[in-house]
Amino acid sequence: MIYWHLWCVYLKIGLFGFGGGYAMLSLIQYEVVDKHHWLSLQEFTDVVAISQMTPGPIGINSATYIGYTVTGNVWGSVIATIAVCLPSFLLVLLISFFFARFKKNKYVAAAFTGLRPMTVGLIAAAALIMMNGENFIDYKSVLIFAAAFYLTWRYKVHPILMICMAGVAGVILYW
Repeated sequence: MIYWHLWCVYLKIGLFGFGGGYAMLSLIQYEVVDKHHWLSLQEFTDVVAISQMTPGPIGINSATYIGYTVTGNVWGSVIATIAVCLPSFLLVLLISFFFARFKKNKYVAAAFTGLRPMTVGLIAAAALIMMNGENFIDYKSVLIFAAAFYLTWRYKVHPILMICMAGVAGVILYW
């Protein structure tokens, strides 16, 4: 029964996760932490961190990890990963077929214009959801956040370098 629940949850996440992995984080958290209680908030935060550091999209990486964690075997990973990818695959296949014919259509253009700010809003919501006591445990964690935000925003520091620098800062500040 857990496999069916996992399939349905990740199919829904894949179907309604517009805007990519970061935009779907709030939906993943709602389903996995709040609704089904498969992970704690701390475990979810760890999944997000691991998913960001490993190659590939965050939505797929988290599905793979959470699928394994929930079921305790690789089949949970396979089911969650396929379920989260299937809607996007089918949608891109369908859109690519019709988009060339309808890209000049004013309704299609208007729909895409409306989807852009919604995507930014979902990403912002995911960031706000992750601003909690589990991630900001003291002033040092706030300093790491502020430095990462400033360096990325002002100087466009590469995300990989930012991850490495945050890891070093964590070792220095918390060892």
